[in-house]
Amino acid sequence: IPIFIVAGLLVHCVFLVSIFDIYFSSPLVHGMTPQQTPLPPPAKRLVLFVADGLRADSLYELNSNGTPRAPYLRGILEKNGSWGISHTRVPTESRPGHVALIAGFYEDVSAVAKGWKENPVEFDSVFNESKYTWSWGSPDILPMFAKGATGDHVYTFCYAAESEDFGAQDAAKLDIWVFDHVKSFFSSSRSNQTLFSALNEEKVVLFLHLLGIDTNGHAHRPNSREYKENIKKVDEGVKEIASVIDNFYGNDGKTAFILTSDHGMTDWGSHGAGHHSETLTPLIVWGAGINYPQKVTSQFFEDNFLKEWKLENLKRLDVNQADIAPLMASLIGVPFPLNSVGTLPLEYLNNSAHFKAESMFTNAVQILEQFKVKMSQKKENTLSFLFTPFKPLSDSEQINFLKKIRLCIQQQKYNEAVSLCKTLINLALEGLSYYHTYDRLFLGLSIAMSFVGWTTYVILVIIKTHTNLTKSVPTNNKKSTVLFYGFTFAGMIIAFFLLIQTCPWTYYVYCLLPVPVWYAVVREIPVIQDLATNVLSLHIGQSIGFLLVCILGIEILVFSFFYRSALTVGLLVFAGWPVITHLWVQAKIRALMWTLLCVLLAIFPLMPVVGREPNIPLVIAAGLLTLLISCFSLASLCGSKNKYRNNEDLKVYFYQMLSVALSTYVVNSTHDSLKNKLGLPILNQIISWMTLFSSPVLLLWSPTFLFQRLLSILLSLMSTYLLLSTGYEALFPLVLFGLMFVWINMEQEALQHYGLSPKPKLAVFNFACAVDITQFRQLHLDDVRRSFFFVFFIVTAFFGTGNIASINSFDPASVYCFLTVFSPFMMGGLLVLKVVIPFILVSCAFEAVQVTTQLSSKSLFLIVLVISDIMALHFFFLVKDYGSWLDIGTSISHYVLVMSLTIFMMLMNGLAQLLTTQRLELPRRTKHHS
Repeated sequence: IPIFIVAGLLVHCVFLVSIFDIYFSSPLVHGMTPQQTPLPPPAKRLVLFVADGLRADSLYELNSNGTPRAPYLRGILEKNGSWGISHTRVPTESRPGHVALIAGFYEDVSAVAKGWKENPVEFDSVFNESKYTWSWGSPDILPMFAKGATGDHVYTFCYAAESEDFGAQDAAKLDIWVFDHVKSFFSSSRSNQTLFSALNEEKVVLFLHLLGIDTNGHAHRPNSREYKENIKKVDEGVKEIASVIDNFYGNDGKTAFILTSDHGMTDWGSHGAGHHSETLTPLIVWGAGINYPQKVTSQFFEDNFLKEWKLENLKRLDVNQADIAPLMASLIGVPFPLNSVGTLPLEYLNNSAHFKAESMFTNAVQILEQFKVKMSQKKENTLSFLFTPFKPLSDSEQINFLKKIRLCIQQQKYNEAVSLCKTLINLALEGLSYYHTYDRLFLGLSIAMSFVGWTTYVILVIIKTHTNLTKSVPTNNKKSTVLFYGFTFAGMIIAFFLLIQTCPWTYYVYCLLPVPVWYAVVREIPVIQDLATNVLSLHIGQSIGFLLVCILGIEILVFSFFYRSALTVGLLVFAGWPVITHLWVQAKIRALMWTLLCVLLAIFPLMPVVGREPNIPLVIAAGLLTLLISCFSLASLCGSKNKYRNNEDLKVYFYQMLSVALSTYVVNSTHDSLKNKLGLPILNQIISWMTLFSSPVLLLWSPTFLFQRLLSILLSLMSTYLLLSTGYEALFPLVLFGLMFVWINMEQEALQHYGLSPKPKLAVFNFACAVDITQFRQLHLDDVRRSFFFVFFIVTAFFGTGNIASINSFDPASVYCFLTVFSPFMMGGLLVLKVVIPFILVSCAFEAVQVTTQLSSKSLFLIVLVISDIMALHFFFLVKDYGSWLDIGTSISHYVLVMSLTIFMMLMNGLAQLLTTQRLELPRRTKHHS
């Protein structure tokens, strides 16, 4: 079996990694030549303001009294410049947003691993192409553009990372820091000749990254007074900086200004997903080379924002976020960034038709260059008779397009030239996507074959080793040798085929994996024949019914990943389980408790996703309820005539209850302190971290009797969970634990009901003595239901309080008892811990069910493996890389979740065994007899 476990882990790791190779490899190519518009640009310099986390509606809408929220910027878009909405893509995080703005392409998923901070791939940007770039702002954003730049011409000025504190008095000070430093930079340049002459060069970029709005949004929500005040401060700052720059250059009219945002923010203060409050950001452009406001009588957009913002009569020009990079490049006359996929938004330009046509032509050629490189790479790595080129842009078509556009420009048919350029850009982007996904079908089928083979093999292993359905069959050596050579030959042909195409090594793994997997399946043919005879002798109706119930159960699980309410349906069906199986006849009170707790737990998936609205009284209520439950439990423990009880052990529970009470107090006082803008009290922070590290130790000091150890696990986990809660989710582990506790009892009744084994006395059942292998029994059909219950409860633990698969369901407020200074990995770690706690509860209960029903953990685990693998195959085919970005992100995370579930359950199983069976001995006082 150890070989089986290692093989299983390896196969699952391949399945998990494959999706990133098949669907989400980096789209960037290298080796293009830079393209630049041949005509003189309208501006010498460009100032880019990025107000991090600013929503479009927050900037454009009017205050309740009808005055503009940002008077200076409102004046600009009404009198001096052009405006619109910039549509961002998911993930709506700071780094991908800035990459789209400044480099013109949408970042690939591989950046997640770097916390959206470092460059997973090298790329070109407007800053890199400029003569000089000076930037001020956050240490999370600026260094990545300086790092990617060639030569030493991108200068950064950052504040300390500790300044990004969600619990601070006012985060607007981050923006004031930027404005003050820019002003002092210009005043000091007058006395520094080198700097002065550098500032007076052409092709200069000044970048101001303003993080205050984002930080205030996370801390106080976008509808708060702090967020709106911060917008006003940014408006005043932009006005000052524009005036300082105009004065410095003697109002030469050669400066272009752009104000936009990297992403928006939801009403509950998070971002990362595809809600329109996150993807719609403002864009206001004014200065050299920019169109003045265009008056219109009517304009049509699907949303009703124009009316709300009182801007119906000013032309709104919407762009995709990546279009801003080519706009900046054409304004100051630098080459378009090499990997940019943006289309130049011509309506923003106030320039000759000739200039617009030439700029558009440059844009088209720059995107076509990427297409050519991508095509030649694919052509080199594919056998000529297997290569299918992208028909609409064959070599002759490309030449044809370029000739036509050149001719139109020479004949001054500029509008025709522009429309041809747009067609060429769209075709080139389609072609890029075509070659990027060229091998997808072939690799997808390989993985699917491995999936089906592996699941079949696991089912055969279960039947062969853990049931009485098959007789042991002697192996036929001659047959197995022939099989071995046959499969080896097939493997060699596949490897040779990949070798002549110079495929990357990962392709070998994906394409050769089905060979050993199916070899293992075919070797078990006698088992399959045996099984077929057995099944046929059974009642056909029963077999089909059982199969249908299994399929329905798995489909409900798959459905619950998309609609949490499916869990409610499942739990309500579970509530009726004692009635359907007549278990309630022998255990009325337990059956009633089971039904009641199932109905209670079924309410949670219907609640809104956690973190939208903090509700501290509910967290306090959960803390008090935990204390109440533990008092009752201890009272009943002391009351029982249990000869195994030890008074020393009661101290452990007392300390754990004290820890829960402290956690409840800390949550309340931290919330009040942050509300009053006093920051995170240091004492609370110390208590929180001490609770986090001490609770597992206290747990291991408690006795290993079943109920006593489970109570201790609940108290330990609750003390940490309370610190990470902000609302109703604090009650979730309590209800879940209640249900798990009744489940352990119900399984005893089920054992007796089916006459599988006598009922053990649970009160004196000791985890530490339960590892006697000889008592294990063979599998029964009812064990499939047990395993299904486990998987269902695991999924409920996952989606019970929110959609873990969506980035924006994480609320940073959950970790404020531990830290308020922005740190993606520390915060992420704590949020993952919060997700894992309900898992641990379910795993420990399942461990108890295993040992009390005398089943080997191995056999139950294999059934769980089959269930989750069948779910994973669903999600493998449901992975998307088109449509709304929310769908794409969710489809990846669903697959990754189910794939990690199996690996994760192995770890959880081990952890549950450790938590239930291990015990640290307390130092005892020895009695001396005189």
